[in-house]
Amino acid sequence: MTAVGDPGALAGYLRARRELVQPADAGIADDGKRRVPGLRREEVAFLAGVSSDYYVRLEQGRDRNPSEQVLIAIAAALRLDEEATAYLIRLGTAPQAARGRRARRPEKAGDGIRTLIGSWPLTPAYVHGRYMDVLAANRLARALSPSHAPGRNAILDAFLMPELRELHTDWEAMTARVVPYLRSVAGADVDDPRLVELVGELSLRSDRFRRLWARHDVRHKSTGTSLLRHPQVGPLELHYEKLLIPGSGGQTLVTYHARPGSDSEDRLRLLASLDGSAATGPARTGSDDADVPAPS
Repeated sequence: MTAVGDPGALAGYLRARRELVQPADAGIADDGKRRVPGLRREEVAFLAGVSSDYYVRLEQGRDRNPSEQVLIAIAAALRLDEEATAYLIRLGTAPQAARGRRARRPEKAGDGIRTLIGSWPLTPAYVHGRYMDVLAANRLARALSPSHAPGRNAILDAFLMPELRELHTDWEAMTARVVPYLRSVAGADVDDPRLVELVGELSLRSDRFRRLWARHDVRHKSTGTSLLRHPQVGPLELHYEKLLIPGSGGQTLVTYHARPGSDSEDRLRLLASLDGSAATGPARTGSDDADVPAPS
């Protein structure tokens, strides 16, 4: 049985990505008569080796059964990288969600992972769910940022919490990373009620989010550097790792660490001592956690 994707989601993705491709990058001369950004539909069809009529049907959401081979060819024409190509294939071939969705069980971090992160006195760590709801966090993570408190949502806070603009000296870069990351963890289920709720609220309240979301970028950046200016200890350069927790339904463990011997490590130790979780002596275990209900 051939899988059938969501034609509306696929159409929106194709339109957005086509508009971002510069003709010169695709080897097409600019004739000076272009009235739309990016490539024309017929140019994408030519580059992908499909008929213009077929490609137009895909962009209009009228074709429900593109083959994986066709999607790969279109991805090449749109100059998508490996991760964006995989996302395009998921959009084009994932079964459409049933109209009557079953209510998801509330998300909750497992006891083992909460005990683990609670035993790390010098490693800020938290767990987020599929849509970046914070489910558990250790003391140092909560001391590092107010957005790490269980019950918060990391992407809502990134755009809507004023304190984070002051905390993240790389706020522009951070927000540019988090939107493609949300698309990558949400996957092809673009009509999930929780995702619709988040995107709707952010689109109404943040012009920057709305512009970034409209690009349809997909990037699961699982490691990198965050630049912070903490109100208690000053500047911090911390490296982060995002690790998918097996068997958790999409939960992710996020950890931060400073380079050994660096000023940032000293400041992280100071923050730990100010928070009462000193780096010396027995580790204080335990972390807060939150149940996040999934909408029906």
